[in-house]
Amino acid sequence: MSSSVPPLCGGRGLLIVIIPFNSTMRLVIKENYDFLCEYVANYVIDRINKFNPTPERPFVLGLPTGSSPIGVYKRLVQAYKDKKISFKNVVTFNMDEYVNLPVDHPQSYHSFMYRYLFQHIDIPPQNIHILNGNAPDLLVECANYEAEIKRYGGIELFLGGIGPDGHIAFNEPGSSLSSRTRVKTLAYDTIVANSRFFDNDINKVPKTALTVGVGTILDAREVIIIINGAHKAFALAKCVEEGVNHMWTVSSLQMHKNAMIVCDDDATLELRVKTVKYFKGLEETANAFGPAKLTN
Repeated sequence: MSSSVPPLCGGRGLLIVIIPFNSTMRLVIKENYDFLCEYVANYVIDRINKFNPTPERPFVLGLPTGSSPIGVYKRLVQAYKDKKISFKNVVTFNMDEYVNLPVDHPQSYHSFMYRYLFQHIDIPPQNIHILNGNAPDLLVECANYEAEIKRYGGIELFLGGIGPDGHIAFNEPGSSLSSRTRVKTLAYDTIVANSRFFDNDINKVPKTALTVGVGTILDAREVIIIINGAHKAFALAKCVEEGVNHMWTVSSLQMHKNAMIVCDDDATLELRVKTVKYFKGLEETANAFGPAKLTN
């Protein structure tokens, strides 16, 4: 089966997506959030070190914000302090940013990234890329962001998280699975979820944002998604046990050749028991024989 085979439309407008035979999506299940973060941080460190980046050939890393990656960032900072990793030759692209929120606002994603990661490591400021939600022309800002990613040869590894409704970055339910960086109106559920960062006042939450598209994420050579907590269990089940659906944008990972979801036990509460056993069994095989032996 060719990877260029297009989706087919079935009866009653049902969209049937044909997944290329060589696509792989791993699900790694960890006991709790701490073990999840340790696993992901060590994975990122290992990928960067094995890549052996140079100024001429930097490692290009896509990064998320929100509560999910904070534990990972803390471990990356500690690894830098322990001299296990350097970020001098790492180039980063963040997933999203609010529109019309000052860069120095405590809840801007610029502030978030410097607070939890950038100000604690040796990454050069010119290597950091975050969308500017205050740009005079937001459409030009989005187009330039895509062009800058392309100039660096694409993203090597995109790290991300999801919302309870399965959105990646600010690609809300109903987003095109081929979408690129653009301006998005936030869904009400997302505004409510993010209000915890704005004194639990939904009126303080920005209603629009700039975000990389689903297609932008899928263009990365590798994607890792963090899913933790029982409140995201239904989204994980939709992603793993059902087909690709633009109402659950995280399900688009099924179309990626090298994608991995790392979750905690709480996030598996909506999965079938046999599904959990299957993926845990795969990881046991990987641990016993090495990742090169792991296929699914």
